[in-house]
Amino acid sequence: MEREMVPLKSKAVIIGAGFGGLSCAVTLASKGWDVTVLERQHHPGGKLQRIQTGGYTFDRGPSTITMPQVFRSLYELAGVAMEDHVQLYELEPRTRNVFADGRVVDLSRDARYMKEQIAAYSPADAARYTDFMTEAAVMYRLSEKRFLNKLLLSWRDKISPALVRDLLRVRPFLSLQALLLRYFSHPHTLAMLGRYATYVGSSPYRSPAIFAMLGYVESEEGVFGVKGGTYKLVEGLVSLAERLGVNIVTDTEVTAISVVNGAVEGVETEKGFYAAKTVIAGGDVLSINRMLLPERSRPAMSNRKIASYEPSLSGLVTLAGVPQKYSALLHHTVFFPEQYEPEFKDVFEQKRPPQNPTVYVCHSGYSEPGMAPEGGSNLFILANAPYVNEACDWREETSIYGARVLSTLAGHGISGVDQGDVMLHYTPQDIADDTLSHKGAIYGISSNSIRQTFSRPSNRSSDVLGLWYVGGTTHPGGGTPVVSLSGRLVGEHIANKS
Repeated sequence: MEREMVPLKSKAVIIGAGFGGLSCAVTLASKGWDVTVLERQHHPGGKLQRIQTGGYTFDRGPSTITMPQVFRSLYELAGVAMEDHVQLYELEPRTRNVFADGRVVDLSRDARYMKEQIAAYSPADAARYTDFMTEAAVMYRLSEKRFLNKLLLSWRDKISPALVRDLLRVRPFLSLQALLLRYFSHPHTLAMLGRYATYVGSSPYRSPAIFAMLGYVESEEGVFGVKGGTYKLVEGLVSLAERLGVNIVTDTEVTAISVVNGAVEGVETEKGFYAAKTVIAGGDVLSINRMLLPERSRPAMSNRKIASYEPSLSGLVTLAGVPQKYSALLHHTVFFPEQYEPEFKDVFEQKRPPQNPTVYVCHSGYSEPGMAPEGGSNLFILANAPYVNEACDWREETSIYGARVLSTLAGHGISGVDQGDVMLHYTPQDIADDTLSHKGAIYGISSNSIRQTFSRPSNRSSDVLGLWYVGGTTHPGGGTPVVSLSGRLVGEHIANKS
């Protein structure tokens, strides 16, 4: 492809067809922009890919869907109904939580039912549940108002009196665990609600209390399945983008971002040059800077600065197709160890797979039998793991840790998984190789500090004019709907300022 001599004012190139990139593409295209999305993988979706084998269908990637209004808003930009492209269904109960002593709590919208389940092991915790949910709701509303739905591009944005006032109301100097201890004392309740820190790749013992809001989001706003599998969300956005004229080019890796006199002029790929005065990087901010920009072009994002960020946790994914059903499983099921805190010390301090991991299982076939052969189960099994580091070689650890995860499940009656029809592993190293996520971190950088939670790398490059970032590493953070929000917010800002 030769360099084009075309007007570039309303032309954008987006690197990466994950949720952030696709959302930004839809937003810009709906406002008349000429948009090209370049994706190095064979299919769009970033970390979310569909795997079909042996009659089983798996979603390899995000599986818990919340905040459906974020996705619906993208369709509204194009003047179409999301339901004509993607059908969501609400899960009730939302998630089953299984503890080491055999206790079970099914997360529900019904607060009375929740308190009854908690009271079975801790009447004191049950009595405080409503008060906790009230505070979680306040945190969510403040986050929506001041943080989630706004770009914070300048220091003036970040230190506005209203933002600072509301930031203090969400207890930024209190850890999630410390907040939970103000309401609860039983290990089951603390683990069940502390797990929300892992939704942003972090530890409940270090991340700020703001993530308590996810308890409200799930129980009150809802957890949703996607008819046909979560990958249908990707297919819906691809269809919507193409309807708006977006050119999505797969199997095309960007090799460099071209910068002249401090401004972007396009991107180099293995197949040629794509010219644009506006480039949006939908991959990991740290990887984009380290791999696609020479250090002289990014003084504010030097290699030393990149190394200063702590990556989020990663995970070992096992996709298992098993010719049997398990009555203990709902659509979402979590199996907790007897003690929760050691897992995070293993991951973030020892940088090794946990000795006693929490194991999450998504069995979408519970809600949609067609996802597996009759009588079978399609199991997406996820266990927390450290980001890629020299102390952990996944060529050796995969079989060891994988066996530990399956042993944990077998201890809860989910046996025979290793004797099934399908068994595939996906490691932190695979995530790094396939998606170029920095050190194979699932959520970009962790939220294990105030800085990394509330002052993430900016959506706008401070080094290169015309270069923008969307995705989990930048504002407003990780998680499928929040990453999608980042794409929409950046797209709207670019279009409105052009």
